[in-house]
Amino acid sequence: MSSVLYDTPGPRAQRRNVLFSVLFFLLLALVLWWVWLKMDDKNQLEWALWDPFFTGEAWNTYLLPGLGNTMKAAALAMVIALPLGALLGILRLSDHRWVRVPAGAVVEFFRAIPVLLLMLFANELYVQASDISSEDRPLYAVVTGLVLYNASVLAEVVRAGILSLPKGQTEAAQAIGLRKGQTMTSILLPQAVTAMLPAIVSQLVVIVKDTALGGVLIGFPELLNARSTLAANYANVVPSFIMVAIIFIVVNFALTSFASWLEDRLRRSKRSTGTVLGGEDVEDNPAAIAGTPGTGAGGGTV
Repeated sequence: MSSVLYDTPGPRAQRRNVLFSVLFFLLLALVLWWVWLKMDDKNQLEWALWDPFFTGEAWNTYLLPGLGNTMKAAALAMVIALPLGALLGILRLSDHRWVRVPAGAVVEFFRAIPVLLLMLFANELYVQASDISSEDRPLYAVVTGLVLYNASVLAEVVRAGILSLPKGQTEAAQAIGLRKGQTMTSILLPQAVTAMLPAIVSQLVVIVKDTALGGVLIGFPELLNARSTLAANYANVVPSFIMVAIIFIVVNFALTSFASWLEDRLRRSKRSTGTVLGGEDVEDNPAAIAGTPGTGAGGGTV
């Protein structure tokens, strides 16, 4: 079955793809074997270095509290950055110049500054605020930096998602008398969510990973910072890095898996409600091409 983006591979292309897949997995196996040998030469596979990860002390004292702080900072940043980014993205589409230009300036300014610098500036700002304790300051600084940067990036994602919709959607809403705000909230945003979801999830994954920057430079006790304390106590630097990497992979994989499930659910709901379908939806639903009596699509009656 062909797609709107590519043709179904023929027999020769299928054999070539299988060959490339086999070569890739062989190469990957060789790389893993080489890494295993190097770690064995450096005595990094000794059980004494890995044993702490199979006991409750290392997890309860270091890893789980660090993971909790990581998820706390990431969750706060997501909750604030998502609506703020959506608001900035919508403001950038305003017909009023006095609204569109300042919103664009804010987005471009914070999008151009590295998130690490934003965290450092925020930390110095909170140092001057006497009502913020030294224990809470790193969390505030990390969340502030993540929100300012990722809200600006998400604003561009929202703007691009809305602009990707057919112009006829806006014209149809205007034809039935909807105001601009109603058109945006009731027509455009719901349809753009599915198109924006992969990019939004990618940015949420970036938020989770960027919490580690706060642990490196401003002492935020997140997962990577907790790893350094664990490695100092157990003298297992390389194993601790590997374990923390696995934890990040599991967390981000769970996030992307949930997003994939949600995207698939949204696409199925749109098919059942008569929403405008994309190319892949039309392919999976031949009735959208042929039309049904009384629907006005294809062979509809008049």
